[in-house]
Amino acid sequence: MAALGALIGGGAMMLAAPATAPNRGLDTAIRTYILNHPEIIQEAADKLQTRALAKVVDANRSAFESPFAGAWAGNRRGDVTLVEFFDYSCGYCRTSVPHIDRLLKEDPGLRVVYRELPVLGPDSEAAAFASLAAAAGPNYKRFHNAMFAAGRPNPATIARVAAANGVAGARPSPEARAEIENNVALARAAGVTGTPAFIVGDQVIGSAVGYEALKRAVAEARAGRS
Repeated sequence: MAALGALIGGGAMMLAAPATAPNRGLDTAIRTYILNHPEIIQEAADKLQTRALAKVVDANRSAFESPFAGAWAGNRRGDVTLVEFFDYSCGYCRTSVPHIDRLLKEDPGLRVVYRELPVLGPDSEAAAFASLAAAAGPNYKRFHNAMFAAGRPNPATIARVAAANGVAGARPSPEARAEIENNVALARAAGVTGTPAFIVGDQVIGSAVGYEALKRAVAEARAGRS
């Protein structure tokens, strides 16, 4: 791809120079290749976007990886942090729970930071505020899994799960509102447009990719630290 960019750049320079037969032949070959393989344009754009997002993540890593109170699981001082943006109303987020729990069980060096991103309506917001209230106590992870196990949230399920996990004061606090606003800003900066989305190392993964892909991303992030 870099070679192609160099050729294209070279071709642009050639336009300003007298057109010789070899130059015309090269221009034609490049044009023909692009026309026959238009997918390389999207591949190049995707690579540029990936590099740009990696720079954003690197520049703001502390903001992405610093949890709100107890909204994290795993090794507090883990060598790799997996950040998840999620919504309790998101079915794909629900299917990701066992994959993340499996990673936590198998990888003693992993820390997971959970970032509420309630984009699917008022019940999502209510569940997120209850979750942030849970993060102030010792039962965040238990509340988190129970909330997903209860199905799509509604006032009754939120109240039941909160009561079962000793969560009180689930009304929106200024700190919780600020956290949601912060998460929205972080998501936008990382190009996240929906849930679930994961950040690990320099990668932004914008879908429910499953256990194997997440495990591979964690391994790549760990290798990048060595």
